[in-house]
Amino acid sequence: MKWQTLHEFKDEHTYLLVFERGDEVMATLQTFAVEQGLTAAHFSAIGAFERATLGYFDWERKDYRHLPVDEQVEVVSLLGDVALDEHGNPKIHAHVVLGRADGSAKAGHLLKAEVRPTLELVLTQTPAHLQRKHDPATGLALIRPNGSASK
Repeated sequence: MKWQTLHEFKDEHTYLLVFERGDEVMATLQTFAVEQGLTAAHFSAIGAFERATLGYFDWERKDYRHLPVDEQVEVVSLLGDVALDEHGNPKIHAHVVLGRADGSAKAGHLLKAEVRPTLELVLTQTPAHLQRKHDPATGLALIRPNGSASK
C-alpha cells in the first residue's frame, strides 16, 4: 500500500491510500491507523477484490457469521470509521457492497479482503477522540458519543 497526504488543516488530515494487488485491506488499514495515531476518522473506497470475507451479525449468537466471497468482485462501495477501542487502540469498522460479474451484489461487514488489482481509499482524520464501549445487549463495542441528546 502506498499513501499520501491530500490535505492538512490544523488537526484534520485527509489521506489517499492506494492498495495494490495482494494487499490485505483490514490488516493494512489497521497498521496505518496505529502508525498515524488515528483516534477518529472516516473513509470511503472503490476498487476490486480477488476474495473477501464478509460478516453478518447474528443477533441470537451475538457474533458475526463469516460469509466467504471466493471470486473477483468490484468494490462498489466501502465505508467505515476508526475509533478507539476499550483499551485506547484504533479499531476499524467497515461495511462493503461487492458487485459480482453477473451484476448481483453481496454486502456486509468487511472482515478480510485481498485486493486485485487496486483499491483507492480516502480517509479523513478528525481531531476528536471517538471511544467504543462494550454494549451488554449486543456483545459489541459500540461508539458512544459525548452529546447530551438521548431517547
